[in-house]
Amino acid sequence: MASSTTQFSLYLLLLTLFSATQSSQSLRDLKPNPNHPSTSLQSITDVHDLLPKYGLPRGLLPDNVRSYTLSDDGTFEIYLESPCYVHFDELVYYNTTIKGKLSFGSVSDVSGIQAKKLFIWVSVTGMHMDEGSDSVEFYVGALSEKLPAKQFEDVPVCKTKACRGGAGAGIESI
Repeated sequence: MASSTTQFSLYLLLLTLFSATQSSQSLRDLKPNPNHPSTSLQSITDVHDLLPKYGLPRGLLPDNVRSYTLSDDGTFEIYLESPCYVHFDELVYYNTTIKGKLSFGSVSDVSGIQAKKLFIWVSVTGMHMDEGSDSVEFYVGALSEKLPAKQFEDVPVCKTKACRGGAGAGIESI
């Protein structure tokens, strides 16, 4: 049961990253965290290094990112080498193109990420993390789930096939 709860939380986190939320925090101006060094955002070539500048953990996206674009209003597109799966607490699917809007501490209007909850795939629509928080909230439509931010510190390895199982467990293709 704990594994299912964690997986659901991951899916909701991914949903939060990619969906537009109606909260006032998602309407904040696109600004990096003033507590981080003032690196030019245009000089950041790895999107995983950009996420912490906006108060988000590096591991929200898989390791096979080919390129990304970020406009002044926070609208972004992320291009992966291929679609893939990552197993956090839940199984998550990343399409080859992920779109959304980035602002400090949140991602809204997300498309291209789905999480498997029980027997169905749900689209992650947004993600939010309060400054100083130890959890990331994922949105799937009107529902949300908080997952420990520690799960997303490291960039996850992308798999071409969906797998069920964790470390030390037998892994089988789905």
